Amino acid sequence: MRIKTWHNLVLIGIIALLAGWIALPSDFLNFNGWKDDFYVREGLDLQGGLQVVLEARPPEGQEVNSDALEGTRDTIERRVNSLGVSEPVVQTRGDNQILVELPGIDDPEAAIEVMRATALLEIIDVGTNPPFVGQYVNTTLGPATDAVTADSEVQPDISGPTYTTIVSGADLADAYPTQTSFGTVVVGFEMNSEGADKLFEFTSTHIGQQMAIVVDKQVINVATIQDAIGRSGQITGLNRQQVEDLALQLKSGALAMPLEVAQSRTVGPTLGQDSIDKSITAGLVGLGLVAVMMILYYRIPGVLSVFALIIYTAIVFALFKLIPVTLTLAGIAGFILSIGMAVDANVLIFSRLKEELRRGRSVRVAVEAGFDHAWPSIRDSNISTMITCAILYWFGQFVGASVIQGFALTLFIGVAASMFTAVVVTRNFMRFLLDRRWFVNHWWLGVESTRPEYGVAD
Repeated sequence: MRIKTWHNLVLIGIIALLAGWIALPSDFLNFNGWKDDFYVREGLDLQGGLQVVLEARPPEGQEVNSDALEGTRDTIERRVNSLGVSEPVVQTRGDNQILVELPGIDDPEAAIEVMRATALLEIIDVGTNPPFVGQYVNTTLGPATDAVTADSEVQPDISGPTYTTIVSGADLADAYPTQTSFGTVVVGFEMNSEGADKLFEFTSTHIGQQMAIVVDKQVINVATIQDAIGRSGQITGLNRQQVEDLALQLKSGALAMPLEVAQSRTVGPTLGQDSIDKSITAGLVGLGLVAVMMILYYRIPGVLSVFALIIYTAIVFALFKLIPVTLTLAGIAGFILSIGMAVDANVLIFSRLKEELRRGRSVRVAVEAGFDHAWPSIRDSNISTMITCAILYWFGQFVGASVIQGFALTLFIGVAASMFTAVVVTRNFMRFLLDRRWFVNHWWLGVESTRPEYGVAD
């Protein structure tokens, strides 16, 4: 038995109220701080900031593979997070580039210098006072170590004990995930000849004690020495994901290569605010024109579609806050385009409804037939669009084009929500009016005819 129409309307009302509450500004009806985490995340082109493309330029004879580039990306991301930037984007692009977007950054030049500094990897002697993973530590490089030190601005001032560095990234030849003879996943690493001598000398006299692996003065792993380590060794006690992450971090520390700025773009906050104002104006004008057209052409169904469109807008904007989605100009364009597609679904339904009425169907039969017959077209077209959005998102991620990703993501969410509002919300609105026999005249449905069979029977 089908659920009563008013039950559906109650559910729609609850969803609309909840979505509207989330979509409205965070300081509106913010009970006990429940909405503190629900806010609009603005991208670079809306709040201003810095976009930089860093290109790896390794010394002659050294190659940049995907693992090394990914590890360097992780290191840059840690440094960016230490700058206190809100919603940064750090991702690889192509074979040798890293794209960094820093919305709201105050000092672009200082940020670039922090990102370009070569990662500093150290394996340290922790003595009897081992640090914890994530802790920042003071280290002293040994006399034989000639690693490139990290920029002083990368990490905050560190207080506490000073640890002695055994070997550094300059001594590490490679790091990779591997397995023991028992099938246990571990991190394997290899040292160069100089590093192997230093590491063997230390580990052979400290079996059973601990040493820590540090990148940019931050402890990323603490391991117990189980045997003397020479040119190659293993780090155990980690799960598969931790093994893969640590291998990448070690490679980034061993990657003694400079990062050059291939492209840099700064967006001022004034330009960003101007973009927001114009986007809001464009959205309101678009919504207004669509609403007027729907009401003039479809009359009562057009009015219902406008209410459904308002609910749709609240749902989509609430989803942007909940997921969350970082809004850019391209993302706003995708959202506005999805509004047009949401209306397009209603146009298909109402056009089919008018066709059924012209064939002599009663209003009730015509309404149900209009939704049933229009649904396959709505479903197929929207699913095709969503597949295209998924491909665009993957492509944008592959080439490091966050503009494409933002457009694809907002359009995908908008199209998915439009299927709900166009079919479920509008249909239940129509059924509600039919139950109360409000369609006493076919003219209110946009059909110019006086044939008696267009009544509300059936």
